[in-house]
Amino acid sequence: MTRNELVEYAKKVVAAGSCCAELKEIGTKWIADPENAELTKQFIEELREDVTSIDGLIGFTASDAGKQVFGAEAAQKMHAAAEDAKKKGVKYCICDACTNGGVILDHTAELLG
Repeated sequence: MTRNELVEYAKKVVAAGSCCAELKEIGTKWIADPENAELTKQFIEELREDVTSIDGLIGFTASDAGKQVFGAEAAQKMHAAAEDAKKKGVKYCICDACTNGGVILDHTAELLG
């Protein structure tokens, strides 16, 4: 995957309502200067910290904390959707930020190489 293609995924990450402020900030900086090696490292590190695995989502939506954040009914629906996604081989959380961030993480070697 080319760097320009990964920039397009980064744009989807920062546009996602589920993207945290820290990831949005470094992602926006990286999009503006994707050849900057230090920004690239910072962006990847933030992605590693913030992108949730599908198992993490499954666990969170089944927890009391997940039910408090999303509400019991929404957490149950998200849990079922996450379980279904895992059965299909999805390895990252199914929100837009994690889905697109996961694509970038899967191509980290290309960004650092």
